[in-house]
Amino acid sequence: MYDKGLNDFFLKKMDYRQEIEAIASNMKKLRQSRKMTVQELAYRCEMERSNLSRIEAGKTNLTIKTICTICNALGAELRDVIK
Repeated sequence: MYDKGLNDFFLKKMDYRQEIEAIASNMKKLRQSRKMTVQELAYRCEMERSNLSRIEAGKTNLTIKTICTICNALGAELRDVIK
């Protein structure tokens, strides 16, 4: 028995660029909701403002370590960013 719908579900590939953009957007929204500037968050993360700007723009392939660093600086959970 062949179930095309089930097969299509398992063959569907994630587009990592869309996932990065979604994570970046969630980070930016969290930062803005805390009324923090990019500069302030970058300082708390011990990174350059330009690097954080690229992250928020979805132009950087993030590591889990970087995501956790940003979450800690925002006082947020990882699940708040990756949803």
